[in-house]
Amino acid sequence: MPLIELPIRTPRLVLRRFEATDLERFHAYQSLPETARFLLRQELTLTQSMEALGRYANFSFEQEGDWVCLAIERADTAGLLGEVVLKWLPGTGQAEIGWILAPESRGQGYAAEAAEAVLRLGFETLMFHRIEAKLDALNTSSSGLCERLGMRREAELVDNWHYKGQWSTEVIYAMLDSEWRARK
Repeated sequence: MPLIELPIRTPRLVLRRFEATDLERFHAYQSLPETARFLLRQELTLTQSMEALGRYANFSFEQEGDWVCLAIERADTAGLLGEVVLKWLPGTGQAEIGWILAPESRGQGYAAEAAEAVLRLGFETLMFHRIEAKLDALNTSSSGLCERLGMRREAELVDNWHYKGQWSTEVIYAMLDSEWRARK
């Protein structure tokens, strides 16, 4: 697997490793019920945020099951906006993408710009064949983002997830490397 060269720069953003100085802003959005609403876990305590930040800062991406979680920051202003994740799934050439933004950073195109950069990394540098996104069907913002990225809605698994005391429908979006190349 090729090395991931960081930081990754886009027109407005810098995607980089997490740092200890990100803890306050990281915990500020990770501790919110609205952030955890569509995650398979509850909001994070300060201790959990510290543990997660340590894992994110010290990732390795060498084998199936590894993941990279990158801090999203504006190129012209220091300060954490959110995160974008790429997980190496079992099976030849498979990965999963995801994102979380702080509430004040949502609706400005940052998630799309960061996700686009990570799709480019996944398809053009890491040479994945397929990258998917798994969402709660009620997460219409992320569904819209997947569609804007050119991902194809592949599946709707009715009452597939049971979390936070209720059943939820999982929606899967995906893109193949051939679809990535064709859209350019």
